[in-house]
Amino acid sequence: MEKQREKEPLLGVLGGMGPEATQIFYRHLVRRTKAARDQDHIRVLIFGDATVPDRTAAILSGDEEPVRARLAEDARLLEAAGCTCLAMTCNTAHHFAPAIREAVGIPLLHMPDLTVRRAKKMGVRRLALLGTAGAMKAGVYQDICALEGVDCWVPDRETQAMLTTLIYDQIKAGQPGDETLFAKVAAAARAAGCDGAVLGCTELSVYRERHPLHRFFIDAMEVLVEACVSACGKPLTEDKP
Repeated sequence: MEKQREKEPLLGVLGGMGPEATQIFYRHLVRRTKAARDQDHIRVLIFGDATVPDRTAAILSGDEEPVRARLAEDARLLEAAGCTCLAMTCNTAHHFAPAIREAVGIPLLHMPDLTVRRAKKMGVRRLALLGTAGAMKAGVYQDICALEGVDCWVPDRETQAMLTTLIYDQIKAGQPGDETLFAKVAAAARAAGCDGAVLGCTELSVYRERHPLHRFFIDAMEVLVEACVSACGKPLTEDKP
């Protein structure tokens, strides 16, 4: 029995960035796994390391090594615990994905990569990138869009400031998020000629939990959840959030 269990996939989650987003990720993981009993669900080990230094602050300041070292250390911990693949519930942190992949011998399911490919498959012609200022500066999504041949729009300074307010001052602070402010962000994306927008920060995924959104928005967390279920060999439900 123990040998059989060792062969079963074990998903390791680099979480805590932020804590509420990680909680929502796990809830969606359970809901999207087609299961008739407890034993049909994915084995998952979630490391909610909320003390990882702020990723955007590190990118904007150039002081990236503390974040890089911590994420690599956390990934090694999950691998040592027997995880067979990794997922990370922070879009901005994917700037440090090369360090994580170098630190371990198990695959990392790359949320931005998966999401851009989803947008391309959906036929999105111009994709609005909604996320942190750090993710925008690091090109977390722009680089993948270029590789996949997907035209993308990066928010102007005013729109990015609104996103920063939503992400940091409101959602990370436990507030629901200002619908009027989000509507202005959405209007800016549409005015830029976008026919789709990625919720490229898991705090925006938290916002979506509280405010149902049109299919114009592609939730990166939802894409990652689906990839995790499939990577662990489980069937998906059709119960999308």
